[in-house]
Amino acid sequence: MNNHSETESSVHNSVHCDPNKIPGWSKDLELAFSAYKGPYTPGRVASRHKTVCEVLVSGAVVQAGISGALLKIGKQPVVGDFVVLLNQPELGSRMVVNILPRRTCLSRGAAGDGGGEQVIAANLDTIFIVTSVGKDLNLRRLERYLAIVYSSGASPVILLNKIDLEDNPTRLVEKIQSIAGDVPVIPLSALSKTGLSELRPYLNPGETVALIGSSGVGKSTLINAFLGETVQKTGDIRKDDEKGRHTTTVRQLFLLPNGAVLIDNPGIREIQLGDSADGLEKAFSEIVDAARNCKFKDCTHRDEPGCAVLKAVEDGLIPEERLASYHRLTEELIFQSKKAEIGLKRLEKEKCKKIALDIKKYKKSTGKL
Repeated sequence: MNNHSETESSVHNSVHCDPNKIPGWSKDLELAFSAYKGPYTPGRVASRHKTVCEVLVSGAVVQAGISGALLKIGKQPVVGDFVVLLNQPELGSRMVVNILPRRTCLSRGAAGDGGGEQVIAANLDTIFIVTSVGKDLNLRRLERYLAIVYSSGASPVILLNKIDLEDNPTRLVEKIQSIAGDVPVIPLSALSKTGLSELRPYLNPGETVALIGSSGVGKSTLINAFLGETVQKTGDIRKDDEKGRHTTTVRQLFLLPNGAVLIDNPGIREIQLGDSADGLEKAFSEIVDAARNCKFKDCTHRDEPGCAVLKAVEDGLIPEERLASYHRLTEELIFQSKKAEIGLKRLEKEKCKKIALDIKKYKKSTGKL
């Protein structure tokens, strides 16, 4: 969040801040925070920079470090998290010492060999999946985004941006709707502010909306349009491949004048599914529904006799490319799961090895070898 001003002299006073002024604060969070007595303050993470967070407290934004104990147990605060701050007026600082229970969280498969999940943002009500006319419009990528958003617990809405560059945006909306089911698909132009009024039902006081999508689709322009000022840098699109440059480099929370919250995310061109099995079923609900009538319960919908899904494809009820996408993402989920399992086994092996070495060092130091 930008343009904050709070002096370090107000550290002590912020102990008495009103948590009801933190957007999204609820009775459940109040109950969870009631366990903390003394110099503790609730807050909400507005941005994260390695071991330092900017935290929204009672209408102001302050800086806070992340406690070593929290990092040691692998609890990482993310943008949108409600956190517990330890106020240290004698040091003129604050420290994030715990994360309050998350209501929803957007995550993706972590990079590397270990697998696992990487939480991107937390406590979201709605997620705007932003795409644009031109080469960025990719139905297969949208299916992937939908699976991840469904898995988060938040509600997806697809925004088709830059419609001023398209002669027939209705055709593109229908194309997206063919894979989106009941998910709202809203055409707009962030630059000319056309269609922004259609987003008002999702931007209610105290509710949180995150934006995800590739670089260059106009997420930062949307943020600027909502706030009525330039708070996020915007970049040009390369003419050769229509790919955008990363103008947003950190996830950031913005408070709208009406009390709604927007979270901007750096552009993501490819996002790993992670543990999104439930989300995948919702994103391909017509395939899951058809599968209930398959002859075999463990039908893979490839070449089994009595497969209701293949019959639906044959009858033109399910597009062939849609089933192919479902197979591809299902295989990816299985691969991610196996990778995570291998990563856990490797981690356990490394822990055992370290314990054995520590015992050996101890015996050597005490002469008990």
